[in-house]
Amino acid sequence: ISLIICILHFSAFGKSVHSEARKVAQIQNAGLGEFRIRDLNDEINKLLREKGHWETQIRDLGGPDYARVGPRMLDHEGKEVPGNRGYKYFGAAKELPGVRELFEQEPPPPPRKTRGELMKDIDADYYGYRDDDDGVLLPIEAREEKKAIQAAVSEWKTKKLTTLNNETEEKMEEEEEENIYSVTLDDSSSGEDDDKDGERDSGQPRFIAHVPVPSQREVEQALLQRKKQELLNRYASDTVVSQAEEAKELLGVSSSSTT
Repeated sequence: ISLIICILHFSAFGKSVHSEARKVAQIQNAGLGEFRIRDLNDEINKLLREKGHWETQIRDLGGPDYARVGPRMLDHEGKEVPGNRGYKYFGAAKELPGVRELFEQEPPPPPRKTRGELMKDIDADYYGYRDDDDGVLLPIEAREEKKAIQAAVSEWKTKKLTTLNNETEEKMEEEEEENIYSVTLDDSSSGEDDDKDGERDSGQPRFIAHVPVPSQREVEQALLQRKKQELLNRYASDTVVSQAEEAKELLGVSSSSTT
């Protein structure tokens, strides 16, 4: 019975191999059309899976392991058919839209240059040492430098003029403030001391004070009174000072009017 089973397995395996070979030969024809080529490619992949199952059965029954020692399926160019997750493309199926990109190999990246090779291309031109040799850069730099100087001078003049205008306005405002408070002497002013003060201050502006300003005589009287008070405090006792104050009060003389 085992012999009969082996014969049946070998017969099915042979049919699968012959059918697969026939379909692989058919799929080489690109004129079959896209749909027919895709169908043939699917049938070939189905026969490949079926052949794999028969190979496993034959190996389990003690027969040869065709997966290891058997011939591999090659395409018409003699190369092993590439696969994509177990699915393989044969013949004209490799040229179908969307499949061609799977077989295109990306070009290898160019080899990287070593540091020594990179340094070979570095010379004086790389650092710009000979940029002025052709005579093109100098006129451009001169023109740009002239523009920069003119712009700087114009900016300086503008700032200077602004500063002078501000100073002039401040001076005019100060003069206006001084003129507000300047007055002339009153011709009808009485008193010899006022006439002397007017002669002394002739030619100079007078100012109107917003607070009462004492006259020259009142200032002298205040200074004299202060000096007397300091002498009394220094040389007289407290009793004498109090008696003098009482005498002044009895006489009705104020300390501010005492000369």
